[in-house]
Amino acid sequence: MNTLAEKTIGEMVAQNPARARLFEKLGIDYCCGGKQSLEDACRARGLDAASVAQVLEALDETDGAGQENWSRRSLKDLIDNILSTHHAYLKRELPRLAEIVNKVATVHGGNHAELKDVRYTFSLLKAELDEHMMKEENILFPTIIAMETGGQGPLHWGGIDRPIAVMEHEHDNAGRALATLRQLTADRRVPDDACNTYRVMLSSLAELESDLHEHISKENNILFPRAMDLARSRV
Repeated sequence: MNTLAEKTIGEMVAQNPARARLFEKLGIDYCCGGKQSLEDACRARGLDAASVAQVLEALDETDGAGQENWSRRSLKDLIDNILSTHHAYLKRELPRLAEIVNKVATVHGGNHAELKDVRYTFSLLKAELDEHMMKEENILFPTIIAMETGGQGPLHWGGIDRPIAVMEHEHDNAGRALATLRQLTADRRVPDDACNTYRVMLSSLAELESDLHEHISKENNILFPRAMDLARSRV
């Protein structure tokens, strides 16, 4: 575990995106919790860090084919991917899922009181993500691209450390909301009286969580650190 022990969870995924699947399976937070070490992350989950490191090393030898390593691409390419893949997904999925969550809470709330909390938590998550994407698309992302190409973006009047810190804080909020939704739905267990819409809600929440983990990881673990390094190099 020597070389892996020197890296954070986020750095491991940035180096080999295929590792994210193992962390997902083990319940290790590689996006918002990407700054922790492998040992700390495993300790929190009651896992043996040496054993997990062995699996990661084996994965590196057999997997990763076709996985894009965004740490080797330009910041503009990474931003374009985030916009076309993750922002586009959220803009399409959040309104659809909001309707489904509301319908399920209305129909099944009498037998499942927790669904009212699911609806409330999801509504807060959606509102924050909508505003979050707007700030990234209109301010932070254009500034990062401008820095990379030698120009000035909307943040030419100040540095990017503070805006990035705000984005990371909002990522933490999203992570907590996802954890709350998972807890409220008992890890998305399907109740005996669940209709098809109820089942769709649970599977859609699982898909949303998976996509947000990948989305946040790309920003927290690759885009933001590289952007801050670039900003410091221009001082």
